[in-house]
Amino acid sequence: MSGKKLSTWAQEHGVHYRTALAWTKAGTFPGRVTKTPGGHFRVFEGVPQTKPGLVAIYGRVSSSDQKPDLERQIGRLRDFAAAQGLIVVAEVSEIGSGLNGRRKKLMKLLSDPEVGTIVVEHRDRLARFGVEYIEAALSAQGRSLVVINSGEQKLDLVQDFIDVVTSMCSQIYGRRAAKNRAERALAAAEAAT
Repeated sequence: MSGKKLSTWAQEHGVHYRTALAWTKAGTFPGRVTKTPGGHFRVFEGVPQTKPGLVAIYGRVSSSDQKPDLERQIGRLRDFAAAQGLIVVAEVSEIGSGLNGRRKKLMKLLSDPEVGTIVVEHRDRLARFGVEYIEAALSAQGRSLVVINSGEQKLDLVQDFIDVVTSMCSQIYGRRAAKNRAERALAAAEAAT
């Protein structure tokens, strides 16, 4: 990842580094800033904030015990982007179910109008179902989704079924548990009065 160090930018613009860092964390930095995998900030001058065409890579695994797989997946995405001559300005990795429609990092990536292209390894890394809708929405905004391995992938239907049932059960039992806690709190409040 190229770009200028945040400290160098701050010195050139007569701003204290801590101020520039605070702007970055608050999202008010006057330019494009990204965070490298090593945790350093890079400033991309001359890249307009609203210009589509910036590239982000997205990797996902379902559980924490698959973290090594996630790191290898991100590495393959980096290699692909480099081979295609793409300048990657954001690397997003996430641990969560492909059925979860509320993955914060993915939502932030999809809602960022600056990211013109999102690169994933397989369609199911983005979502288990409805990838076509995501592609259509991105396309309507002049953005795109690049799937490295778009060929027919052997689907594990049993795992997909288990994921669907698990998701449904967690929603049902989560609501039931919340309702039970609310009822116990009301009963305790009524008993106290």
